[in-house]
Amino acid sequence: MRALGVREQDIEEQFVRASGAGGQNVNKVSTCVVLYHRPSGIRVKCQKERSQALNRYLARRILLDKIEAKLTGIQTAEEQRAAKIRRQKRRRSRRAKARMLDEKHHQAEKKGRRGAVRPDHDNG
Repeated sequence: MRALGVREQDIEEQFVRASGAGGQNVNKVSTCVVLYHRPSGIRVKCQKERSQALNRYLARRILLDKIEAKLTGIQTAEEQRAAKIRRQKRRRSRRAKARMLDEKHHQAEKKGRRGAVRPDHDNG
């Protein structure tokens, strides 16, 4: 934390009830940890483990990774995967659609010219 210049007083910590597997422990104890780093505005939620102490540690590690990625400008693997999915789902531009349709028409013409040669019955 010192290396990144993150101070403990800059982090706001909250405990909430986790969801998912864990049985009675998850239903009774607030094991989910939510951390908010005020200077950067990054919020992290961790509910991987059944133990609150372990989730606090893991949440801090995740928060520091995100802060480091923001400072260095390097995208994490998770962010890269999310960006790739966003690119795949977005609509095609007009130009891309027109180019695709032109290619389809061109391909259809090529295939249409491949038809079998029929004898001409008018000359007989």
